[in-house]
Amino acid sequence: MSTKKDDLDTKSCYGLNKAMSPEQCRAARAWLRWSQQALASRAKVSLSTVKDFENGSRTPIENNRNALRGVLEAAGVNFENPMGIEAKPAKN
Repeated sequence: MSTKKDDLDTKSCYGLNKAMSPEQCRAARAWLRWSQQALASRAKVSLSTVKDFENGSRTPIENNRNALRGVLEAAGVNFENPMGIEAKPAKN
């Protein structure tokens, strides 16, 4: 998989069902009030991995991408329902 910035723009989903975009990563980290260093430490990846992913300059390898998403989800971030609100049928 290419890690060039131009390729990231056209392949933002990375071909995975559970992909996380750089924007989602930044937003999730902000919601949790975590620094980039805190996320890197929790996910056991390098700080440069987080920085480069969030600024769109490269795509982390799959296991690092999964580690980032995993720790964010474990902390309560729901990428499938980002607002954390369950859809409920309207009452008539």
